[in-house]
Amino acid sequence: MGKAHSTYWPAPAKINLFLHITGRREDGYHLLQTAFQFIDLCDELAVSLRQDRQLHLLSGAAGVAEEDDLCWRAAQLLQSTCHVQQGADLRIQKRIPMGAGLGGGSSDAATTLVALNQLWNCGLDRDALCQLGLQLGADVPIFIYGQAAWAEGIGEQLRPISPATPWYLLVCPDCSVATTEIFSAPELTRDRQSMTMAGFLAGAGVNVCEAVVRQRYPAVDTALLMLSRWGKARMTGTGAAVFVALPGRAAAEQARRQLPDDWQAHIVRGLNVSPLMVRREN
Repeated sequence: MGKAHSTYWPAPAKINLFLHITGRREDGYHLLQTAFQFIDLCDELAVSLRQDRQLHLLSGAAGVAEEDDLCWRAAQLLQSTCHVQQGADLRIQKRIPMGAGLGGGSSDAATTLVALNQLWNCGLDRDALCQLGLQLGADVPIFIYGQAAWAEGIGEQLRPISPATPWYLLVCPDCSVATTEIFSAPELTRDRQSMTMAGFLAGAGVNVCEAVVRQRYPAVDTALLMLSRWGKARMTGTGAAVFVALPGRAAAEQARRQLPDDWQAHIVRGLNVSPLMVRREN
């Protein structure tokens, strides 16, 4: 029998242009406001269909067991929800650092849902896939949604926005920050006043997790201080990645050359349409 044909699907990273926590639900989830934008740093998912119902994650995030990996869980959830009689072999090429607040695991799960929904002919629309994705994590729906968005609730109430799409200098400090650690920190501000979209577009908004992470992870504090030389440096999500917008790619390249040689730095472009949406529609 010949080797199964593979199809390839991008799983982009995201950044939070600001992040406010406005309250907490009875189930422990935090109520938030944020603005999501994609960047052109992407993992890649390769999918080969199987004619049995077996699901195999042949390569994925280092140190994560198959049954704990969000890609495998996404495939299993879609298969069981839609009573699919096929299976799949999945391979993830990781480029998005883990524990960086860039949404790599959530993006991988979203890409798995979008790809297999099409390849298995499940026929679920975007809203239905977003509802499935929410069962896997609060950040999964934005990657299925596929457009830069203003988000509220626990991050699943999405409205499209079109912020500027600059070049960013993105630094991933040599540490991994667990979202659960930061969201459970007693010093985290959980009663930030709600902000309007107009306020955000006028430049207001901070990341309320930043102060907590800077205190606990000196490498993040150091990176933010360094990037602040070129503009308003910000942390994405619960960290550890930090970024600053630059006037163009050349300016970003020049700034990167001034960073320590051992820093993990990327020059990325802000995107208001996800590469996954482009792939899905082609």
